[in-house]
Amino acid sequence: MSTGWVCHELFFWHDTGRYASVFPAGLTVEPGVHAENPQTKRRFRNLVEVSGLLDRLTPIKPRLATEDELARFHTREHIARVKAGSSRLKGDDEGLTPYGHGSFEIACLAAGGTIAAMEGVLKGQVANAYALVRPPGHHAVADQGMGFCLFGNVAVAVMHARAVHGVGRVATVDWDVHHGNGTQAAFDGERDVLTISIHQDRLFPPDSGLVSETGTGAGEGANLNIPLPAGSGVGAYVAAFERVVVPALRRFRPEMILVPSGFDASGADPLGRMMMTSDGYRTLTRLLMEVARDVCGGRLVFSHEGGYSEMHVPYCGLAVLETLTGQRTGVVDPWQAPMDAWAGHELQPHQAAAIDVAAALVDRIP
Repeated sequence: MSTGWVCHELFFWHDTGRYASVFPAGLTVEPGVHAENPQTKRRFRNLVEVSGLLDRLTPIKPRLATEDELARFHTREHIARVKAGSSRLKGDDEGLTPYGHGSFEIACLAAGGTIAAMEGVLKGQVANAYALVRPPGHHAVADQGMGFCLFGNVAVAVMHARAVHGVGRVATVDWDVHHGNGTQAAFDGERDVLTISIHQDRLFPPDSGLVSETGTGAGEGANLNIPLPAGSGVGAYVAAFERVVVPALRRFRPEMILVPSGFDASGADPLGRMMMTSDGYRTLTRLLMEVARDVCGGRLVFSHEGGYSEMHVPYCGLAVLETLTGQRTGVVDPWQAPMDAWAGHELQPHQAAAIDVAAALVDRIP
């Protein structure tokens, strides 16, 4: 079976405006290209084509998520506000999530594209899938957008799988450098959805993603945060997966795993301070595939989130896709060797200590 691929030109038409719009400080911030602009994802898509791998993927056509589907997570007021703002020339959800004309429809396509990828895997049409969608989703909460995200793409897809397809236990593994606060909030109190986020400690949102946030009520233990110290490299990420993520998934035994996939932990990213490499993402993908094979028949779905380095995101994404398909294209990441030479990739004692705190929580997973 092949790997499913969701992509659409409209994802690159979501308009976030200019950088200065994020900081309403008058004439003190020179306008520039917004960090969440189309280029990183467009270049990712283009490298997949140039590498020849695009011809080996199974295209999955995205569809618009309906307002009722969005409303499984989001309030009707939030949906209506984004829809109204999108009908004008420009909208903005609480200052950090600017959007332009037509962004409501594009955001619905991003959520629906993630649903389509999930259904392709669930129905056995593909072995696994990657949805290259935009805008991202893992920061959006029920009643507002946040951190460049309008609707919770993965959260909406998980709720759809449970409501429509009768899926029971689902796990999400978020490796974006920023905490997946929206996905965590969507399932707080749910014992049948395990949410895992591995992220830079106190980066964004600065007051969430603490290791002490383990879920509430019936969902106590079903949320797992792994806040890594700034400067963590491949060694820390692999250790976090081997000591926390993989044991957690084996204990929980989900029927499907969804990955909010941001590449802003890359060592070249301007919005993070981590040192991940494309080969590092290759290793993490392999670890996820192995545990997915053992616990849920290999059902693994990726939905794209952040990543703001035009030069490096495409190679990180290609490494993930090559691993999912089991096919190497021969494309060499020109940044891999220089990044490998950086000091500090090995697991450091203070990083191991942070991982050990999270590892102690695995036995509490319901």
